[in-house]
Amino acid sequence: MIRQLVRSYVLLVAVAVALFTVPVAFTLTAQLRDDTQLSVHREATTMALLLGNGNDASCQALEEMAKAYGDETPGEVQVAAPGKCAADLPRPERDAALTKALEDGAATTDWGSSFIWGPQLVITVPAHERAAGGDNDKGAVVGAVRIVYSTSNLTHRLWTIWGFRAALAAIVLATAAGIGVIAARRLTRPLRQLNDMASKFSDGDLTARSPVTGPQETQTLARTLNQGAERLDTLIGAQRIFVADASHQLRTPLTALRLSLDNIADGVDDEFVKEDVEQATAEVVRMSRLVNGLLVLARAEAKVTAVEPLSLRDVIEERFSVWRPAADERGVTIALKGGADDRLLVLVSPGHLDQVLDNVFSNALEVSPDGGTITVRVERQGNEVELLVLDEGPGMSDAEKSRAFDRFWRGQGLTGRVGSGLGLAVIKQLVTDDGGTVSLRDAPGGGLCLAISLRAAAQRSGG
Repeated sequence: MIRQLVRSYVLLVAVAVALFTVPVAFTLTAQLRDDTQLSVHREATTMALLLGNGNDASCQALEEMAKAYGDETPGEVQVAAPGKCAADLPRPERDAALTKALEDGAATTDWGSSFIWGPQLVITVPAHERAAGGDNDKGAVVGAVRIVYSTSNLTHRLWTIWGFRAALAAIVLATAAGIGVIAARRLTRPLRQLNDMASKFSDGDLTARSPVTGPQETQTLARTLNQGAERLDTLIGAQRIFVADASHQLRTPLTALRLSLDNIADGVDDEFVKEDVEQATAEVVRMSRLVNGLLVLARAEAKVTAVEPLSLRDVIEERFSVWRPAADERGVTIALKGGADDRLLVLVSPGHLDQVLDNVFSNALEVSPDGGTITVRVERQGNEVELLVLDEGPGMSDAEKSRAFDRFWRGQGLTGRVGSGLGLAVIKQLVTDDGGTVSLRDAPGGGLCLAISLRAAAQRSGG
């Protein structure tokens, strides 16, 4: 937006400068041309009058004036005259202009080019014999005076006129661009502040607010966004409080109920009663697991935190150290492959990736056969990092993969025996909150591949 405003401002100034400067430059050029032509024509006419007098004094004056003119100006005087008058001066070549002056008595002007001027200006003026009837009477043509005037000085002045205005226009445009940048940044500052607030808000910083500055429209928008952010922060805070209260209120009675059932089972000898108590205990355990899963999912939905750049390799290796003992008990191998070096950073909320990997490894261990392998691959794809977890379990059909992220859905495989149907829903919620995506694929050679795509952060230097 700043670039567009600056371009528009500079364009307007450029049009204004062009409308003012170009006509003035053309006017000055035309004035320079006319003044030069008038001056040279006047000098040629004066010398033609001297030539027309024909006496010795006039001829001497003509020679002196022509030599002085040649010395003081870039012009050369040429005289076409019979007799001895101005014999030392150069004679012009016979051409159409000279013929017209001698035969028709008409003066001619030749700039040498139809565009501005050529290398020299040639003015030919006829010399009329001085008539006896009066000073203003013209007699017969007795010769002609030609001045060949070099236009090099005119060209230099022309470049000075246009160059000065071009330099002035460049300075004006540069100044206009600088002023335009300052004005544009000042005008767009409220919008940048609103954008900064929206960016922080989208990253989970619910305390972000925008200053109420700028024009009335942006002030109104800032107030509206701040009020909406305040209301949303209040609602999410209330939800967090509810999750904390529910965690305490639900876990405590379930724990007490299980202890009571255990005490009843210890004090009863009737096998039928013990069987009923064991079934009730199993249901309480299942309910506790379900409540814990719901609480984890509720926390994932309610807790919005700002993302941070974290080392993907460090998080993976930390979770490996936690889950490797459980894998070793069943002879399952957990291996990391791919380009997960120490400099590879991903943008995630603190603790989210740990929970995601815990759920992923838990599901993968549950479905993996004894002696199987769980493979973790990391692939960098432009601005994203893809984390692949492959197991050697029974896998899922396309229909099952389409419903796997639904809450409380349990497949027909090993996960159906003890799972609550919330693990993949929790994974999707946490990954989505961090701006990533998650999907299920068929693993090569059988099994399931869980693909997690996360935003990549700037890598650390390798120093």
